[in-house]
Amino acid sequence: MKFNKITDLNLAGKVVFIRTDMNVPLDDNGIITDDTRIKAGVNTIKYALENGAKVIVATHLGRPAEGNIRAEDSVAPVAVRLGKLLDCEIPVVDNWQQGVTFPATNKIIMLENVRCNVGEKKNNEELGKKYAALCDVFCYDAFATAHRAEASTNSVGLYAKEICAGLLMAKELEALSKAVSSPQKPVVAVVAGSKVSTKLTILDNLADKVDTLIVGGGILNTFLMANGKDVAGSLVEVDLVNEAKQVIDKMSARGASVPLPYDVVVAEKFAPDAKAVEKHLDDIKSGEMILDIGSSFANQLAEIIAEAGTIIWNGPVGVFEFDQFANGTKIVANAIADSKGFSLAGGGDTIAAINKFNLFDKISYVSTAGGALLEFLEGKELPAVKLLTSR
Repeated sequence: MKFNKITDLNLAGKVVFIRTDMNVPLDDNGIITDDTRIKAGVNTIKYALENGAKVIVATHLGRPAEGNIRAEDSVAPVAVRLGKLLDCEIPVVDNWQQGVTFPATNKIIMLENVRCNVGEKKNNEELGKKYAALCDVFCYDAFATAHRAEASTNSVGLYAKEICAGLLMAKELEALSKAVSSPQKPVVAVVAGSKVSTKLTILDNLADKVDTLIVGGGILNTFLMANGKDVAGSLVEVDLVNEAKQVIDKMSARGASVPLPYDVVVAEKFAPDAKAVEKHLDDIKSGEMILDIGSSFANQLAEIIAEAGTIIWNGPVGVFEFDQFANGTKIVANAIADSKGFSLAGGGDTIAAINKFNLFDKISYVSTAGGALLEFLEGKELPAVKLLTSR
């Protein structure tokens, strides 16, 4: 995967349009409740400024209607927080279509919420040209939006004089390439979630690539049924049993495996106070539901993970939010953290599990992207990747 990085370009005296992802959560009073994404985008902005560039920061925030900027849609809180991190004031510019003026001191501005611009979501070329006219360099640093072709993420890059990936985007693409495109063998993928339907394309794509495919959560129940097992009252997608069997058969035909548990943790209800009982899979009773994998099977998975050269992790293997059903995920997560192989983890629930067990710094790379990561794992070509690699 070849593309220009911001570090490859001479930025001195140039205007750099940085499309970042600072779509942070706000409370009812407009106060930022989690500034992780702002902090993640700071390094690229700092690099551009320190190398003599003037910087235009562009991001979306929330889901506003195009053509009208309401007070609650403004990126002003983001500009204030970013300014504190950079130790400067950052003006928010609304009427930028006729050009922009930079402060004499800090040489950085932020455009008002790009999602408010008419034509943004439809990737309007005229809007993209207007963005491009503001700058010498278009820098893409928002992997979380990489699966969307919008004016500020796509058409702007078609008309800018130069384009490049920001530090965060480059790091993300390099991690994904290392894990999926050119992985160190053997490759182990952990894919879990409540439904096969949401991860079927990922499972099918990875079944062609990985040596071991570990499934968990509600997905596991469908795979168990595909293997002829009774899952009693567990969450299961009966209409996708054949698809699950096809994944198992595809892996088997390659000499690869989908390990399935013999011991599980069950309960009679899905609730924080549900009583957890560990038992053999064949001993579960009608009305009981599987909410975690058993400890013996979890330790078996840990041994497989320990030998992996590459690990891809998307989804906790049990209902880890309830402590009595978190042991399987804890064992698997710790095995991934302790592995000498390269580990890539991503997805909201996955990150929540990583944080719960204090393992963030022990995973090789944690992707904060949601839909973009899933589409990459599905084998789809992301518009942002196509753009960066085509120029």
